[in-house]
Amino acid sequence: MSERRVAVIGTGYVGLTTGACLASLGHRVVCADADPGKVERLRRAEVDILEPGLPELVQDGLKSDRLAFVGDTPAAVRDADVVFLCLPTPMGAGGAADLAAVEAVAAEIRTELPHRAVVVNKSTVPVGTSERVAALLARPDVAVVSNPEFLREGRAVHDFLHPDRIVVGSAHAEAARRVAELYADLAAPLVVTDAASAELTKYAANFFLAMKLSFANNLATLCERFGADIGDVTAGIGHDPRIGAAFLQPGPGWGGSCLPKDTHALLSVCEAVGIDFPLLRATIETNVEHQRRLVERVAAQSGAGDGSLDGVRLALYGLAFKAGTSDLRDSPALAIARQLRERGAELYAYDPALCETRPDLSDLLTLTDDPLKAADGAAACLVLTEWPEFLELDWDAVAARLDGRLVHDFRNFLDHDRLDRAGLVRQSIGSPYTLAG
Repeated sequence: MSERRVAVIGTGYVGLTTGACLASLGHRVVCADADPGKVERLRRAEVDILEPGLPELVQDGLKSDRLAFVGDTPAAVRDADVVFLCLPTPMGAGGAADLAAVEAVAAEIRTELPHRAVVVNKSTVPVGTSERVAALLARPDVAVVSNPEFLREGRAVHDFLHPDRIVVGSAHAEAARRVAELYADLAAPLVVTDAASAELTKYAANFFLAMKLSFANNLATLCERFGADIGDVTAGIGHDPRIGAAFLQPGPGWGGSCLPKDTHALLSVCEAVGIDFPLLRATIETNVEHQRRLVERVAAQSGAGDGSLDGVRLALYGLAFKAGTSDLRDSPALAIARQLRERGAELYAYDPALCETRPDLSDLLTLTDDPLKAADGAAACLVLTEWPEFLELDWDAVAARLDGRLVHDFRNFLDHDRLDRAGLVRQSIGSPYTLAG
């Protein structure tokens, strides 16, 4: 594989992982970010985000001189063969993706790009964005390619280096080939297509995953009504290769940096072109309703009986949207916490990933660095993130601190017998141990 000069604009989860991994594959990579403090920390191999394996790759890249960090975006692209745009595309008005950052950078680098450079949209963007970026660049000699990422937080490095597939979309065959060659050392199916198909592939993938999670949560409710066990039911259907076992685990709802914004963005795109997609709308609505139902259960069992939780203290274990990350963006744990707070509950929370970062959540809850402190005087405990350390927690000590006996295992991963021996009542989602609410 021939070495390429690569520029990566943006050093969030996607950008930093892309830059560090491409450097590990033998390319020379310059990553640019508008935050001077972040650039300085990265130059010292200090990685702010929690992502296994990433700090080591950054350190290796710096030592080998294959990876560099700059604060000057135009300077980063001047010698680049390929420029990756790894910029935030947050949910904007009406659910549409906000492309302000992408458009601003396209305007910033337009005159700095070398002749025949390739610009790659790595960010999740709506169909038509490649054409939009090409128009903003107004450089007939520069091709725009869509190369969506399929990285899971907590496994981003693994997913980049061991991908299920690589999707490259462009109207320019030579540009698509040059981008595909960056991944030549990775053993993965390659899908080369047009830009619109590549852009839609990312949205379709995340919608399908969200749909499976909403299905699993609705199925769990059905299991509770019939006294069935959701784990056995999903095992029974998951062995069918047409269905698969992944994303069939019930929980407190889906969230994170991708699924909520991408499903809403896809719905917005459908509405803009006059396409009704009731399954997509139902997937989103089911997630909202599922979380409301879980809050109703807590209120019914720990409140005064009128739906209120005024003055009721609750312990929350886990706030990150999933284990292995400190990311709070659209976390289902926080969505449930907000509803509990609106009903008057006093919330005390512990999350092992937040002990150092200490985000300011004081308007919603009290964050502690000790799970036992969070349990002090609480009427119930809610497990909202599947951190492995909760499996090893001293539940006898937790029981001694709690006022109540209920542990709402909204991740369905605690040991029922272990909690039973501690004198606690475990209630999961969709199992015979759950009192349907």
